Amino acid sequence: MRLQRDWVTPATIGAFTLSAVTGVLMFFHFDIALNKLAHEWLSWVLVAAVVAHVLTNLAPFKRHLKGQRGQAVVGAFVLVLGLSFFPLLGSQKQDGPPFAVPVQALARAPLTVLAQVGGVPVAQMRERLLAAGVATTSDDQRLDELVGPAVRKQLGVLRQVLAVPATTSANAESAPTSTSAPAR
Repeated sequence: MRLQRDWVTPATIGAFTLSAVTGVLMFFHFDIALNKLAHEWLSWVLVAAVVAHVLTNLAPFKRHLKGQRGQAVVGAFVLVLGLSFFPLLGSQKQDGPPFAVPVQALARAPLTVLAQVGGVPVAQMRERLLAAGVATTSDDQRLDELVGPAVRKQLGVLRQVLAVPATTSANAESAPTSTSAPAR
């Protein structure tokens, strides 16, 4: 099969667009549904398209690499790639996104503290946890003990149990204003 620019170049552009958009979404933690899966697996399409693009444009590719500027640019990226395999001096590994630290702190708090944060009695917090699929046996239990160390799972449960339920007009009058959520 002969590689043709009329499909190799659009395939490269399309695969790059998919990889770039999903990569940016993942970087800013806005990825949802299948974004991460698409990024990881369909990036192979980008690799194949780039190889096909290079093979289709082999003469210009070689010409770019003959000059000092082309060699310097490619060399810089190869150097950065090599350095990416080593940790920075004095750096500590950060597990997860920046919001992971407060989520993990809430997950390490006993249910009594979690209830205070949610502005509800402990019994109601236990009911909310049960509704979220998390059974409890003691008020001293912690969320990380109940759901495990995965921040995504902890965040999902916290989102459910700390969400302020919508109030109807009948009980909005009797609801205390100090624990009401601010209007958005």
